Amino acid sequence: MMDQIKTRDRRGLTTVFEITGSVLAMAYALLIASNTGAELFGFAVLLLSSGLFAAWAVIDRRWTFLLLQGFYAASAIIGLIRWA
Repeated sequence: MMDQIKTRDRRGLTTVFEITGSVLAMAYALLIASNTGAELFGFAVLLLSSGLFAAWAVIDRRWTFLLLQGFYAASAIIGLIRWA
């Protein structure tokens, strides 16, 4: 019984991370593609998105996906430094 509750709680948390991370990733893409001077904010959004996806990857033990989020986080940090 307790395992079912833990699994349900974990699934709800990963769903929030998945949806929020996806929306933020789409916002990042639009901010960068719009070429309106919002690049710094866009890279900050990318960093937040990759953090949410990384949390999801750890909870679900998806190690390759976690590695990909490390790449996206590094890209976001480079973008933040170059556009700051």
